[in-house]
Amino acid sequence: MMQRPPIATDFARPSALPTANIRSSQQRSAAAADVNSEEYLSRLEEEWNLKIDEQVLILVNNMVDLVDLAKIGNKDQFRVSQEAFQAELKAESMVHAASSLLSLTHSLKLMLLLSDEREIAQRREEEVKALRQEIDGAKARAIDLWKELSASGSSSSLDSNHNA
Repeated sequence: MMQRPPIATDFARPSALPTANIRSSQQRSAAAADVNSEEYLSRLEEEWNLKIDEQVLILVNNMVDLVDLAKIGNKDQFRVSQEAFQAELKAESMVHAASSLLSLTHSLKLMLLLSDEREIAQRREEEVKALRQEIDGAKARAIDLWKELSASGSSSSLDSNHNA
């Protein structure tokens, strides 16, 4: 039996779910192992953003179409019924897009809840530590500059008193 190399990433690779990919599972796992976590996460973020943008665009376009359909004018019975049907289709599409956005929101919440909290807390602590170091360094530089200014100010006042 062939041993697999250790996985060098922190993102999950679902393998029990059926997929629609034509490649074999060995090719897929080899391709997934070549991608590092940061690339995978940025690609995943881009996919989520595209899905959200697509659904919001559907909502906006259908709302514009509904407003156009609601214009009042000389319309015969056929045109009125045709526009009513179109409005119904647009509204149905908007409901579907809103439902899809709700589903995306739910999925994002689950991803956040099920993510590694220790890693998030650790990164936050590292960032806080780095910011505190920057603040301490800035304070030290400010104190040094203040001392230089006060030293140059007192020496110039001594020089002006000495010359008088």
